[in-house]
This record gives sequence, structure tokens and C-alpha cells, in this order.
Amino acid sequence: MAIDISLVRNLPLFRQMDPAALSRLMTRATPRRVLSGETVFEQGAEAAAFYLLLHGRLKVSQVTPDGQQVIVRVVHPGDLFGFARALARSDYPGTARAAVESIVVSWPMADWDAVVENNPRLAINAMQTIGQRLDEAHTRLREMSTQEVERRVANAVLRLAEKAGRKEESGTRIDFPITRQDIAEMTGTTLHTVSRLLSAWEGQGLVEGGRQKLTVIDAEGLARIADPEG
Repeated sequence: MAIDISLVRNLPLFRQMDPAALSRLMTRATPRRVLSGETVFEQGAEAAAFYLLLHGRLKVSQVTPDGQQVIVRVVHPGDLFGFARALARSDYPGTARAAVESIVVSWPMADWDAVVENNPRLAINAMQTIGQRLDEAHTRLREMSTQEVERRVANAVLRLAEKAGRKEESGTRIDFPITRQDIAEMTGTTLHTVSRLLSAWEGQGLVEGGRQKLTVIDAEGLARIADPEG
């Protein structure tokens, strides 16, 4: 499966990058189709490659030392992921699994240093991406430590709608299969609590659920729950 340069040229990661340099970079890339439910890499495995998601959605999860599974992020098209070398790690800190059929592009991890040294614009964009990931992690950590569970769940649903929302007549539908268990793992709570909250919100006309589906009907109402003082 050859990579069409036009598919990546306009991604934020490659903006302002010299076309010849981009072409050279993509000749080293290996594309891969990942079926829904398949893993791209497993937590603890040797970090042999770093990746870019071209199409689809991935869920990155971690198993904590006490055996609890948490979803640490959702990977969206155009996102760089699996860049363990940039974090001074030799293994992957989480498992990346396709939420829907996806297309990823990978490069050998050994190429990371040369890629960032030879492509200053890409290096800047990559550092911004890493900074955004850290900022998101800090935000979630702050929510987990300071916010009541209803606010955490509301914030998680609003973030999903913003990043992966598709406008429909009734509202904004999250465009990949999302379960109540997924939301529980994103917010550090239980399936029972998420089910209770979403059922209550459906009754209030804030969201509309279904089998692995979630649509935000009243984003402003949900935002008031997420930040009652806002």
C-alpha cells in the first residue's frame, strides 16, 4: 500500500515542511491497515517504531500496577503516537487498539533522532504535539484529583465531541464506537456510575445513547455540569 503524499501534506505535523524532505521521509514509512479491535502495539513491548494515524480512531490504554485498565487517550487522524524515544523510554507505556478500521504509518524508532535533526519544522511540530499530550495528561490528572465524578464524565464527553464529533440533525455524534465502560476507564470511575449519569442526562435531554453510540444534544447544558462556575 503506497502512501499518497497529498494525504499527509496538509496535516498539522507536516505543515511548512519542504516537499522534497517530506517525500524522503515518506519513503521510509510503512503503511498498515488495522482492523477494528486489533492492536498496533502492546504495553511493555519494545518500542521498535513510532506512528502517525492517517485514518480512523485508536484507543490507548494502560493497565496500572494494581490491575486496573484505564484509557489514557484517544488517537485522532493526524496524531503522532508511540514516540517512546522522545520520552526516553525503550518500551511502549500503553496499548494502542483500533476503535474502528484504521490506517497507520510507521517509521523505525531508530530513525527518530535523524528525522527531528534533519527536519527542523517537523521537530517543532512534534514537540508541540508532545506538549499538547502532556497538557492533556495534566488536565485529566487535575480533574481526577479535584473534580467530582459528574464533572469528570461531562468533561470527557465534551472533549470527545469536540475532537471526534460529527454534526447531525439531533446534535453532535461521537464518530467511533464508544461504550460506557470506555468512558468509565477514561474518568477513573465505575461502569455503574457512568451508566447512572448518562441515563440521567438522557432524561434531561443532554445526551442520547445507544449501543456503543453517544450523541451530545445540549452541549451548553453539559458544559454547565462540567464547569458550574464557568
